[in-house]
This record gives sequence, structure tokens and C-alpha cells, in this order.
Amino acid sequence: MADQTPRLTSLSPGAGCACKLPLAKLEELFASMGPAGFPGLTPAGGDLLIGAAEGDDAAVLRLDDERALVLTTDFFTPIVDDPYDWGRIAAANALSDVYAMGGRPLFAVNLAAWPGDGLDVAILGQVLRGGAQVGAEAGCFVAGGHTIADPVPKYGLAVVGLADPARLLTIDRAAPGDQLIVTKAIGTGVIATAVKYGAPPPDVLAAAIASMTLLNAGASEAALKAGVTAATDVTGFGLLGHLHRMLAASQAAARIHAPAVPLLPGAAELARDGYVSGGTRANTERMVAVTDIDPEVPADVAVLLHDAQTSGGLLLAVKSAAAPGLLADLQSRGLPAALIGEVIAGVAGRIEVTHRPF
Repeated sequence: MADQTPRLTSLSPGAGCACKLPLAKLEELFASMGPAGFPGLTPAGGDLLIGAAEGDDAAVLRLDDERALVLTTDFFTPIVDDPYDWGRIAAANALSDVYAMGGRPLFAVNLAAWPGDGLDVAILGQVLRGGAQVGAEAGCFVAGGHTIADPVPKYGLAVVGLADPARLLTIDRAAPGDQLIVTKAIGTGVIATAVKYGAPPPDVLAAAIASMTLLNAGASEAALKAGVTAATDVTGFGLLGHLHRMLAASQAAARIHAPAVPLLPGAAELARDGYVSGGTRANTERMVAVTDIDPEVPADVAVLLHDAQTSGGLLLAVKSAAAPGLLADLQSRGLPAALIGEVIAGVAGRIEVTHRPF
């Protein structure tokens, strides 16, 4: 009898981090609620170093002068059809928020939603094994979790990490003159969309999976070693969306050199073929008012700058003098890191994208 198991990506309207609510809708939601309607949005204070109001990658609670807890959660719908790989990608993506804060993961619990009927629960077991494998690689215990019945499968982790409160990486410390470094190539969104609606070449998919399952542990370690204080990870809001959030929090602007941005193999071709997710289109719409893109930037590259990433790299703002050493360190660790732009004085959150080489 032929295998009747449906492809996992066919069960979801959005793949990976492209299933996030659009940034514009989240901004509208939080603006409408305000601090009075949602006390958790009040600014951090006392031992709560970073809370919801700061809009950073994770919450941070100081335990003492040397230790702070980092708390985050992330989960999403299937991004690939192999359940083990989906579990690995989702776990690496959830752990990334801890690394983006300059922390190291301690332990995590699973978050899973699974159809009560029609999809073998043994497939969920493969997803969980993938997550546990990446957790073990990170030195992070995966200790239990919670599952619910849901017609659309979902998986991720809630993670607790540990950081030095005096050496946090946050989104609000970028300053004019800083150089911008991204530690992974972009393009996972168009590749995931191609998986859902067609099939990218096997080597293109393999490269994307390798990128999405690569932990940001080494990138975070190198950033701390170089004295970086401003960072975020690149996920569902795209490279430009996450840069915009960093710049808005830092009251600065930036210039990006499009030819310098690393792209995953095959991503440009898939963008040209129209494999663009709804999340990427929402990112483009949100960013049009705050981004000036040189008309000479190829259309496929412009798409990829907004591409909704899953388990992307870290975006680091580093002092100019330290940038060459940090870039060399990242590349020595086997990371496809690249210097892609600079923070400049200007309207907070504004981004200029030029076609000029760096």
C-alpha cells in the first residue's frame, strides 16, 4: 500500500517563521493596548532588565551581579517535510533568541500542536527527537513540555538561558559609526516556500537546512569576545525588518550595501521564480515607508532583503575598529559572515539600501 501520509508543509498556510503575525499588525496591537491595558508592557525596572516593552529578542531577569536569566519561546508550522529536520530547525530557531541576548541556553520544554486524528503521532516523535538532538548539541536539557490537539501542526521550545547582566546584547545600543555584520546567508523563506509549492533542487534545500540547523552559539561567543553590545537575530521580519527594529530602538539610521549581503545558494533564482511567502510580502509592505532602495538593486535581491527568515543568523553592530577582527573570528568558525553596512546618523529606523559595493 502506498504511503498516504501527507506532506507536512501541505498542512500549513505558512512555513516556519513566515507564519508569524506581520510586524505591522503586532505594532498596531501593542499600540492599542498600551501600558495601562497590558501591565507587562511597562518598561523594565529593578531586576527585570528587559521586558515586553523593550521589544527585544528575549526577557531578562537579573538574579545577582553576575547572573541573569534569559527567557524566550518560539514555535512554528512545518518548514520542511522531513519531521526530524523540522524539529532540528525549530529548536535551533528557539535557542537563537538566547544567543542573540549574549546568553547560553540551560534547559527547555517542548511546545507542540498536533492533529488528533489523521496524522500518525509517531511523526511527532520524530519531530521531538530532532529538537532533542539540537538541544543536546547546545548543551541544553529538553525536559518535558506540553501538547495540544490542533489541525495545523506546530512545534517549538520555551527556553531558559543564563547571561552576564553586564554583557548583554540588546537591540537599543547601535550607534552611528558602528559596522553591521550578519553571520548567516539569507533566503530561507523563498526556499521554504518552494518546498511547499514545488520542490527546490536537493542541493539548495540541503544548504538551507544546514544553515537553519546551525546554532548561533559561535556567533554569540565571538560577538561577546569582540565587545559587541548591540545585536538581534534575523527571523520572520526579514533582514531589513529586524534591522529597522534595532535602529528604531537605538535612535539611529543605517546604510546597507546590497551586493555585500550573503545569499543562500539558489535563493535568488527562486525569488525570481516567484516563490515569495505572504510573510515576506507583509514585510515589504511594512518597510516601504522607512526604506530607500536604490533602483539598481536587482528585484530578486530586494525581495530577499525582506525575506521572512527562519533560524537566521545574528545581526551585529560592532565598533569600526573591532569589525575586522570580529569578521575574521566569525569566518574562522566556518560562518558565512559578511560586513554588510554601517549605522549612520539620521531618522530613527530609516534604512538606505545602495547597490554600491562595500
